[in-house]
Amino acid sequence: MKLTRTGSALVISLLIFFIACKKIEQLLTFYISNETSVTIPSTTPVNLPVDVGTPDVTSNSSQEFKNNNAKVNLVKDIKLNNLTMTITDPQNQTFGFLKSVHLYISTDSANEIELAYLDSIPPAATSISLLTTQLPLDSYVKSATYKLRTQAVCRQLLSQNSTIDVKLRFKVTANL
Repeated sequence: MKLTRTGSALVISLLIFFIACKKIEQLLTFYISNETSVTIPSTTPVNLPVDVGTPDVTSNSSQEFKNNNAKVNLVKDIKLNNLTMTITDPQNQTFGFLKSVHLYISTDSANEIELAYLDSIPPAATSISLLTTQLPLDSYVKSATYKLRTQAVCRQLLSQNSTIDVKLRFKVTANL
């Protein structure tokens, strides 16, 4: 009988420990959001990958670290949690013109890596969520600015330029 009580106490103690660890991790996890836009020119050729210029993104990570009481050197992991693209101009435009899209990230001191992609874009959509690569992005997001490069493949010609809003959400996990 003593062994059963001891075993039960051990199981309960371990369960409490794991729940407490999960709660601490939640306290040390926060999100950083950035936004930019990209314009797909009407002159974009069909069925060829084309690089589309994207302005440098000013990262608000320093302020977000302060807001969440996290020191930069204690950040252990930053990954892209979500990336959505929404057509803002022209207003009635869908993604029917776009076959695939890949986004890449770089800084002056960090090489370019793929950030997110979508190879089969639903033609009727006006907003899409890209698949994230889940690569570590610490050095990119900690930087004051980073560069995004968009590579698009069009399935049809555009009658006018299309402006797309790009929203990025990074998940940040810090140590105590």
